[in-house]
Amino acid sequence: MSSTLRAALRSRLTTAMRERDREAVSVLRTAVAAIENAEAVPAGDGRAGTASADVAGAALGLGVTEAERRRLDDATERSVVAAEVQSLVEAQAAYAAAGDSERARSAAAGAALLRSVLGELG
Repeated sequence: MSSTLRAALRSRLTTAMRERDREAVSVLRTAVAAIENAEAVPAGDGRAGTASADVAGAALGLGVTEAERRRLDDATERSVVAAEVQSLVEAQAAYAAAGDSERARSAAAGAALLRSVLGELG
């Protein structure tokens, strides 16, 4: 089941792809990926299958290495996207300090885009 935030990000992503807005596509894909990465279960969670005699550390059996992903609540997803916004703000400052106005502008636009998605959802 998809969250409201993730659905809004994906909707904007679809629109950005249709409009061929590469910067928006990049920022939106990064935000969706950050949420999906936060759902990942850490490696070494104790789920081990039958060891293979041929390959050290390999597991045998269909689905033996599959793990249920974590389910994030809305507040956690919002905090993940807010962290992406903060990262873009920091990048903007770094680019501006280095004199790279084009990248600073791009980072600022990405932060504004993610803020607008967050703002739409309340």
